[in-house]
Amino acid sequence: MQRKYWNEEIECIDREQLQKLQLERLKWSVQYAYDNVGPYRKQMEEIGVEPGDVKTLEDLAKLPFTDKTHLRDSYPHGRFGAPMKDIVRIHASSGTTGKSTVVGYTRKDIEVWSELAARCFVAAGADENDIVQVSYGYGLFTGGLGAHYGAEHLGAAVVPASGGNTKKQATLIKDFGVTVLACTPSYALHIAETMEEMGIDAQQLPLRVGVFGAEPWTVAMRNEIDRRLGITAHDIYGLSEVMGPGVAIDCEERNGLHIWEDHYIPEIINPETGEVLPYGQKGELTFTSLTKEGIPMMRYRTHDLTSLTIEPCPCGRTHVRMGKILGRCDDMLIIRGVNVFPSQVESVLLEIGALSPNYHLIVDRVGVMDTLEVQVEISDSMFSDKVKRLEELNVMIRKELEGLLGVSCKVTLVEPKTLPRSEGKIVRVTDKRKLHD
Repeated sequence: MQRKYWNEEIECIDREQLQKLQLERLKWSVQYAYDNVGPYRKQMEEIGVEPGDVKTLEDLAKLPFTDKTHLRDSYPHGRFGAPMKDIVRIHASSGTTGKSTVVGYTRKDIEVWSELAARCFVAAGADENDIVQVSYGYGLFTGGLGAHYGAEHLGAAVVPASGGNTKKQATLIKDFGVTVLACTPSYALHIAETMEEMGIDAQQLPLRVGVFGAEPWTVAMRNEIDRRLGITAHDIYGLSEVMGPGVAIDCEERNGLHIWEDHYIPEIINPETGEVLPYGQKGELTFTSLTKEGIPMMRYRTHDLTSLTIEPCPCGRTHVRMGKILGRCDDMLIIRGVNVFPSQVESVLLEIGALSPNYHLIVDRVGVMDTLEVQVEISDSMFSDKVKRLEELNVMIRKELEGLLGVSCKVTLVEPKTLPRSEGKIVRVTDKRKLHD
């Protein structure tokens, strides 16, 4: 019989007991950070807060925020809470917008990470009988090793495929009888597309579960992945500064991602003011770690936009759920005063049909006027259609986009398979306006 929970006692804990555990661990974590991380101690002293001031969970709001700037300013190890002799793993972000953000893990941190990732796989429907292909990149990026350790901790067989060589990935899935695929959602679609080109019928394979994360994706995209791979796709969430993949996942209900609150306290804040917002309101997600030793985090600003709910989930888990990521504060495009997220464009395109799920946004400036071009791949079946039909499709897409976004745009239909694919996090936007600034 397939297991329903990895750790039922904690996943279904009474919320009053959970909050009692959180407060106990929060007090420890704040004291630990104050004693062992000089920059945190300085931040707290600057605002006149001491560890003893944290007496309730509501007192979390007294603590200072942390963001990528703080981590980069203390590059590489200035925010580590444990001495290097106790650090057993180092990961880092790509650093494409500046210095890398570097994080360290003690042996206990790795054990916690493995356990939480195992919880996620079970919540997605996996167990020790599965064969899990990990097609996230291995290396400084946390995706590959995070999923790998979680699947191994579960007792599943792991195929450490990493990213790249997509035809080989498809062959491994078929030949090894892979039942669970873990990668980015955009790469899952690329694998599906490659399988179709190779004549591999995904519907006839044992593959049944997808664990996809590392980039925002819509419900429409999830449905497309379900259809093309014949699986149930689940959204896993994490980020290297907090832990890596395994902070949260959606269960069989696929109606919000359970955050493992015995190790992290999430908040939703107003990204402009820092004010804590109530359950149900949309804002920026922050995390405070409760058990991390290598690099404790207080109120880390993820820049991800979502909302939280503690409404009971039919699955029985009591941990708070976050909605799908709507986008990132730093991914938001402001075009002629209107806020635009790539995920909004994706939702429209996938609902229309007759289109490939691949698109690219080009933002530019002509004189003083911002412009938006949406490049969209048409499907193979549409490519050979009549010019008039393609013109009608173009007009329909433009009207749908302008109706949702509230800003005019140019739609360019491009041939199938001409837009770039990605083996990791896909880049959806080219903003040329900075070239004019």
